[in-house]
Amino acid sequence: MAESDDDKQLLHLVFGGELESLKGMKFRDLNALDIVGVYPNYKTAQAAWKAKAQQTVDNAHMRYFVVHLHRLLDPEKDEQ
Repeated sequence: MAESDDDKQLLHLVFGGELESLKGMKFRDLNALDIVGVYPNYKTAQAAWKAKAQQTVDNAHMRYFVVHLHRLLDPEKDEQ
């Protein structure tokens, strides 16, 4: 049986941390990175990202990101 788009596991990582500068992407302290979690699809990862970003809205240097792990695990698949 073929997997539907809803059944595919496309892993996404959500993490964040405090940046040294608003103009760069260098984290102030790598040991203090907040690894929010790994999610099975973009929709759930985006919801987790949004929740964490809203919790830290008072700190302009705090940034959260969504990383498409499935692209790192199988980079050739995205090129097709």
